[in-house]
Amino acid sequence: MEMSLPSYMTSKNCVKVLMLKSNLTRALLCFLSLISLFSVSASATSLEQAKRLHDRITGVPPSIQVLVEMSSLIDQGKVTEAAYVAMESPEFYSSTLKVFASPWTNKDQDVFAALNDYSATIIGVVRDDVDFRDILQADIAYVGKSSLNLPSYSTNNNAHHQALDDNFIDLADGLVKVTQSSLNGLPTQATAGILTSRAAAKAFFYLGTNRAMLRFTLMNHLCTDLEPLKDNTLPVDRIRQDVSRSPGGDSRLFMNNCSGCHTGMDPLAQAFAYYDYKFDSDTDPQGESGTLTYNSSGTIDSKTGTRVVSKYHNNATSFPYGFATPNDDWQNYWRTGINQKLGWDTSLPGKGAGMKSLGQELANSQAFAQCQVKKVFKAVCLRDAESQADLSQISNTTEAFKQNSYQLKRVFADVGAYCMGE
Repeated sequence: MEMSLPSYMTSKNCVKVLMLKSNLTRALLCFLSLISLFSVSASATSLEQAKRLHDRITGVPPSIQVLVEMSSLIDQGKVTEAAYVAMESPEFYSSTLKVFASPWTNKDQDVFAALNDYSATIIGVVRDDVDFRDILQADIAYVGKSSLNLPSYSTNNNAHHQALDDNFIDLADGLVKVTQSSLNGLPTQATAGILTSRAAAKAFFYLGTNRAMLRFTLMNHLCTDLEPLKDNTLPVDRIRQDVSRSPGGDSRLFMNNCSGCHTGMDPLAQAFAYYDYKFDSDTDPQGESGTLTYNSSGTIDSKTGTRVVSKYHNNATSFPYGFATPNDDWQNYWRTGINQKLGWDTSLPGKGAGMKSLGQELANSQAFAQCQVKKVFKAVCLRDAESQADLSQISNTTEAFKQNSYQLKRVFADVGAYCMGE
């Protein structure tokens, strides 16, 4: 039963008062009375659910108006619509999505990393309901509106996106979609969404052998590291020369340990063979002013004698008879053996040339779709899946994600609805 209240302070009438905003004092009293009714009235339960849904999605409490609107939708069974109301909040973009995407942009997986062209593109893709698979394959990027008078986008610094951060620009309104090729000068066919962003290049093409780009893409977007993918049954013919076949003088270490990762990794990482991150190691050892580079047709590397960047021939004497990378042709050996479990798209050939086609291969896997749902689940529910009901929800939401054109905003709505009553 409801508490004894003046007629205008019943839960039903209070909703009307709050919606009409006819008397601020009365509206405030109504709001306080509704909060007190959470444990004793059905409408109060929907208000509590609305507040929790908004808190989980945006990280901030809702306004009275938004709370009542969401509560009314929940009472009508329109929970998804209520979640979309919450996602109209600027904090969903500037806080939730920024924290969501920032760890993917750096090796330390730092959630407090500055906004950059990688994380801004993720935020923009979610805001605009762009097919989320495009983050790994499209000629796409997001920058600040020209009317904001920000520093121009540069291929050798992050000043443009840093200014968006520093000036607390509303990312729900301040970002615009552009072609990435218009920013970095890459040929359209050489762009691959966030994989060819400056931030990704700085993090994952910095020194090394370009294998880091594959490893962190798997971690961030297929929710797996290399260790669970080890398969010693695959051919070793595409393992590069820099991998010793007898580390420490013991060939068993290679056959039983090293080869298990490299058999699948090296044929895929070949897709990055024409890319590098160039900087002056003497004056800029951390590569803060570095630039993503790409060897277009006709560009020849002085060390390799081909378009392949020199780092692919590093330590070639470790095993001279190993694979000497001749081009950017990649092949997915994980389509056979135990890693078929990643759910590769059988309509795709499983091989190709360059980053864009590799991005397509990864983005169309079942693992990619499920990974996005798992990450949203943790972000909204504030925990990993713990029960069979949780696993069923992730499975159902993954299928809905695929059927709804890979719109991640819908995943936030569906997962938020599931977790709002906890």
